[in-house]
Amino acid sequence: MGDSFLDRPDGRLAYDVSGEGPLVVLMPGLGDVRSTYRFLAPALVAAGYRVATVDLRGHGASDTTFASYDDVAAGGDLIALVRHLGGGPVTLVGSSMAAGAAVWAAAEEPHLVSGTVLLGPYVRNPPASWTARLVTGLVLRKPWGIAATGAFIASLHKGTRPPDLAEHVARIKASLRRPGAWQAFRRTAATSHEPVTPRLSEVTAPALIVMGERDPDFADPRAEAEFVAGALGGPATVTMVPDAGHYPHSQRPDLVAPAVIGHLGAVAAG
Repeated sequence: MGDSFLDRPDGRLAYDVSGEGPLVVLMPGLGDVRSTYRFLAPALVAAGYRVATVDLRGHGASDTTFASYDDVAAGGDLIALVRHLGGGPVTLVGSSMAAGAAVWAAAEEPHLVSGTVLLGPYVRNPPASWTARLVTGLVLRKPWGIAATGAFIASLHKGTRPPDLAEHVARIKASLRRPGAWQAFRRTAATSHEPVTPRLSEVTAPALIVMGERDPDFADPRAEAEFVAGALGGPATVTMVPDAGHYPHSQRPDLVAPAVIGHLGAVAAG
């Protein structure tokens, strides 16, 4: 299915929709593109859901002309897309920083959101070591920045790697080569998650937190997942995914897809 576009202030968001049934909206994280859900989305469609995937501002096929690229902006984009597609209640699925966007949207418009799935969630600012700051600084520099970003994203796939990871990373790098995309990526990378953290307690919709046991973005992935579950204001379930890093949905779809489908069924059953 080809790209569709949602008009927003300062630019357009690229998205696609497939399937019939209750709506599920999926958003990828920093640097990533919609094809991160190339395994999960078809599984949800086959399970009887209408599935929309949407690129972050400045990422994938979305425009690079926006004034802001933070969690709050991305959360507002989720709300706008849900309304554009007929309104809620829906389940929001967010990976990495998009999990923060899903939290913000669920807190802001609880009547639109019946549940959330938070994949490797960034919902607070993690402490950064001097080596992490150095690596980040190097990745964000040109002329090697785009290649380094692709290599860095590939490195976050600790454990089982998708067989088509090279092709997926190539799509990411092609996205970053678009006019204005590198600047948009750098601005997104500077996002603070502080606006999201205090809103966790406002989210009462049932949540599924999915965390790779080998996620290198967190010093203790299980502890971070448990923190998120405990901070949310509603019921939350933690699923730890063995032999997976920061992208459990594409690394172990054999485990993640059934967990997400089970969560969607539980949300629908009330």
